[in-house]
Amino acid sequence: MVYRLDNKVALVTGGGSGIGKAISQCFAQHKATVIVGDIRLEAAQAVAESIVEAGGSAIAVFQDVTLEDHWETVVDEVLASYGQLDIVVNNAGIGIHGSIEDASYEDWKKTQKINADGVFLGCRKAVRAMKTGGGSIINISSIEGIVGDANGAAYNASKGAVRLLTKSAALHCADSDYAIRVNSVHPGFIKTELFDNAIAAMPEAEAQAMLSKINSGVPLKRVGLPEEIAHACLFLASEESSYITGTELVVDGGFTAR
Repeated sequence: MVYRLDNKVALVTGGGSGIGKAISQCFAQHKATVIVGDIRLEAAQAVAESIVEAGGSAIAVFQDVTLEDHWETVVDEVLASYGQLDIVVNNAGIGIHGSIEDASYEDWKKTQKINADGVFLGCRKAVRAMKTGGGSIINISSIEGIVGDANGAAYNASKGAVRLLTKSAALHCADSDYAIRVNSVHPGFIKTELFDNAIAAMPEAEAQAMLSKINSGVPLKRVGLPEEIAHACLFLASEESSYITGTELVVDGGFTAR
């Protein structure tokens, strides 16, 4: 087996479940040392332990991505412990259901704080940490950062912000001659806790309509798996994507191709 991240150090936020868990495990399989960050420390610890039990290298850290001092502490401790930080995956995020008419302002602010502010803080700290040695920053957006959803006003806005923040950061790094690539990944409908919780929170008729939309609207006729997003991130984290920056990688079974 060719190990694509050998001797790399990676920080994955929201690594305790879903896509973040799959990314953490995938990176570790390819010999990266993985720092699994999550606001739910026990979940992060469980993922880190599963990696170590499988023969990989990982530690868990408590991290609230909305707090600037958490970013300072976590990244500084990584640099002190390992002497490098090569990959940052800004994956932590939430989804709150609501249209422009009925979404609350509190839900709007909470969504932006985690999904957009958290990525801003992560990108800024990662660039400062990587600008001498280079690296790859991967921001997890969504297809709903590209196309609209009538009942996802706050989520659409936050994920659209991630998409264009990614491009701005990528251009800054290139203009500054930093060897840092910054890209976004846009998952479609993926079988995660976030997806299941979003469906469960909908009224029954609306949930059935959404599932029907997925079954009929996705050309590959299925929901995606977290591991399929992890493989896309592995490509962007590795040297195989050395000429790719400022772009969005859509992984949606063809949903947005129509």
